[in-house]
Amino acid sequence: MSVSESNKSENRLNEFLGFDVRPYEWGFLALVVTAIMYSDHRGFWWPQWLYAAALFSALPVLILRSPDEWRQLPNRGLFFGLLGLWLAIFHFWGSPSFGYNDSGSLFAWMSDIYTSPLNDEQHGLLIPFVVLALYGWKRKQLVAGPLEAWTPALGLVALGLLLHLAGYLVQQQRISVIAFLIGLYGITGLVWGRHWLRTSFFPFFLLIFSMPVGELAISITLPLRILVARIVEFIGHLGLAPDIVREGTQLMDAQHTFAYEVAPACSGIRSIVALLALTTVFGFVCFKTPWRRFFMIGTAIPLAILGNVCRLTLTVIVAEMFGQDAGKACETNFGYVTFAVAIVCVLFISGWLEKGEKSAAKAAERNPAPDVTPTP
Repeated sequence: MSVSESNKSENRLNEFLGFDVRPYEWGFLALVVTAIMYSDHRGFWWPQWLYAAALFSALPVLILRSPDEWRQLPNRGLFFGLLGLWLAIFHFWGSPSFGYNDSGSLFAWMSDIYTSPLNDEQHGLLIPFVVLALYGWKRKQLVAGPLEAWTPALGLVALGLLLHLAGYLVQQQRISVIAFLIGLYGITGLVWGRHWLRTSFFPFFLLIFSMPVGELAISITLPLRILVARIVEFIGHLGLAPDIVREGTQLMDAQHTFAYEVAPACSGIRSIVALLALTTVFGFVCFKTPWRRFFMIGTAIPLAILGNVCRLTLTVIVAEMFGQDAGKACETNFGYVTFAVAIVCVLFISGWLEKGEKSAAKAAERNPAPDVTPTP
């Protein structure tokens, strides 16, 4: 392929994406994908370092993407100094318990949870990159206001230290994760002021979705799994599988020779946090009115239920038509159906809400509010 043809292909791709992707950004994306792909190679030291390299390389990518905004940021040296100190505290004295790995690092504990085959929390590896991308998206707003040191933000840093001490005393790493995020947010406010804190709250808030949930999710996911099983049982009794019976979260034929289960790791039920993060991003990025944002966020749980119903119903259909082995293969290999259904629905709902918001804006332009200023 000639250079001109390569440039034409790149231009067509950039037109499709809606913005230009520079060559070094393709390299960065390749590094991120590689780090995520190999993150589950447990027992080796290099996957964690590869992920760290991908995460820290996001900073120069953002700087090269927005050099004008970068030059407007004051106190950059102070920020990186405080950031390094904060990271060191939670790396060397972040985890009070060695039950998961022989390390005092909070980040090592989080990595162990993210990559464990017993959990379904790999989305936590993606959240920091999503947050950094949203910072890049809001970069002009972030530097539009006054940027100056604001000492009251020390209160957030102090709160983070106190929470981390509490987490250390009760040996609960999740408290320390919250402490780390609060302190990091406070450091940005200490260096760049109230305007930065106020404007960056939304993208920074998304980092809460990177906190490992673990067994805390059972109280939510178990009722949802039972509900999915009940719905599929009802659908089966409509004629799809009249002899299907339910026991808890399991669905079986009348002879109890074959079972389908809404397992904890089903994409969309156990990964409801990932869906919630997705709908939150859509809500805040695409809409301005609060009710549309909260409506979009509130669709996460119904979409998780819908996706799992579609997946399990498809499994039952395949098993009824082609036998138990085919049903077992479908149940094992078609987990992506749940999330695919949810994403399609998110796009549809987002488009519907966006259309309504545009219609409301046009109506407001045609019928402006009357001037109620009293006449002297």
